[in-house]
Amino acid sequence: MVVSNPAGFQNRFGARIADLIIIFLTGGIISLISYGQFFYSESFNLIEILGPLYTLLLPVSWYGYTLGRRLYGNRIVRVDGRKVGLGTMLLRVIVAGMAYAFTLGIGLIVSAFMIGIREDSRSIHDFIAGTYVTYDPPGKS
Repeated sequence: MVVSNPAGFQNRFGARIADLIIIFLTGGIISLISYGQFFYSESFNLIEILGPLYTLLLPVSWYGYTLGRRLYGNRIVRVDGRKVGLGTMLLRVIVAGMAYAFTLGIGLIVSAFMIGIREDSRSIHDFIAGTYVTYDPPGKS
């Protein structure tokens, strides 16, 4: 396993915040069109559906990028350098999310420290899914 050019905590955090803003704005726009209000109570149900779909499917179809990751110049790849698939992303998002929930958020805090301390910047969800986050463009990692 060779981890090439790993992205650090601040970059990954910025990309995640950008993705959350994109998800909420998309939900708000759909709510505005559907209900006449930017955030209607039903729009939060939509965001609960949009968020996981966005986080799971976009990296699979776009070489590990989401819009936020593309903006910040990082992407998710498998440790063997190959493109992530749906199974990998399910492990990374759903299974790791459950692990964080079962530890009452302590796992998430540990993951943040792991990204900042470890040389390869891998966190718990990266180990679960066999992934890492890199600055390298597709074809280079």
